[in-house]
Amino acid sequence: MSGTIQNNLITVRQGDSFTLNFEIKERCKPVNLTGASMLMQVRDSGNNVMFAVTGTPVDVLKGKMALILTPTQTNIAVGDYVTDIQLTMPDGSVNTIYPANVNAVATFRITEQVTVS
Repeated sequence: MSGTIQNNLITVRQGDSFTLNFEIKERCKPVNLTGASMLMQVRDSGNNVMFAVTGTPVDVLKGKMALILTPTQTNIAVGDYVTDIQLTMPDGSVNTIYPANVNAVATFRITEQVTVS
């Protein structure tokens, strides 16, 4: 549960859990996400996939899905990576929902941990 998302930056402490909650709307009304899928990939500077996570339905009729990051996924080297999040609708249309700016690439930052179990 420890992490932040601000502008085009997601920050998570190495080895921690973090849930990103999304509420998809169109013209201020929830989008029915029945049959939709969400995918986030985190890649290093060599374009290697460090991890990928699929969306978990929360309340699809109200446009709510979550990406649940596990300690195993976030237990990668401290540093900056690139990421985006795509939403695929049942009709096959794909929309990158994060980052919202089509001219930007989002950064996924892993910060150093102190306590190791």
